[in-house]
Amino acid sequence: MNIGMMWFNAEKGLPLAAKIKAAAEFYERKYGIAPNLCLVNPKALTEDVNAGSVSVRAAKNILPNHLWLGMEDNAK
Repeated sequence: MNIGMMWFNAEKGLPLAAKIKAAAEFYERKYGIAPNLCLVNPKALTEDVNAGSVSVRAAKNILPNHLWLGMEDNAK
């Protein structure tokens, strides 16, 4: 993913899946298309996360409490 939207949410007690769903809903309202990929800090993935149609992956370059949402690049 080269282009996306960075989202910050440090709300304690809120599951990661809920944070991703809220960010994805905002993304869709803002850009008119639903994101299909969310990159998170590896420390945030303590268990499998079900975020609906959004694939969740760890990336070392994402700061804690931040989500990077967008569309997955299909070209490799």
